[in-house]
Amino acid sequence: MTGAFTIRGAALLDLPRILEIERLAFSQPWSRDAFKREFSLAFSRTIVAVWNSVDESAVVGFLCRWLVGSEYHVLNIAVHPAFRRFGIATALMDAAIGEARASESELITLEVRRSNVAARGLYRRYCFEERRLRRNYYGPGQDAIVMELQLKAPASL
Repeated sequence: MTGAFTIRGAALLDLPRILEIERLAFSQPWSRDAFKREFSLAFSRTIVAVWNSVDESAVVGFLCRWLVGSEYHVLNIAVHPAFRRFGIATALMDAAIGEARASESELITLEVRRSNVAARGLYRRYCFEERRLRRNYYGPGQDAIVMELQLKAPASL
C-alpha cells in the first residue's frame, strides 16, 4: 500500500497515540514516563508511521531505538492492530536499518519475545540471526531471543 503512510521523527505531541498503540500491542506496556525519558536522551530516537488519509496526528506505528557507539539497538516497535498487514512494520524497519547504515553502525541488536513468531519472521527477512536466549526477560515464562544483524565487520582491537 505505497503512499498510504509516511515515516517521520516522533514528537511529544505523538505520545498519546504512541501510548495507545503500546497498550494495544503489549501485555506489559511501557509507561508515559518511560517514553518521555526516551524523548530526552540524546542517543535515543523514536520514529512514527503516520497514516496519510487522516491527519498528522494519525500515528499508526512507531519504532524506538538507541544509537550508542557503533551499535544500533531497536528497543520497541509496534503497529496499531487495525493497521497491521499494510507494510508499516517493514517500513519502520527499513527506516531504522537505513539510519543505522548511514551512521556507519556495525551491528543492530534487538530482543523479541520468544513466542512472537510474526516479529521473528520479520527480523529473519532482514537476515537478523538469533544469538541467545534471555530467560524470563519479559516476566516469568516469557523469554526473549536476542537477535543481531551484522552490518559490517567489527574493527580490530
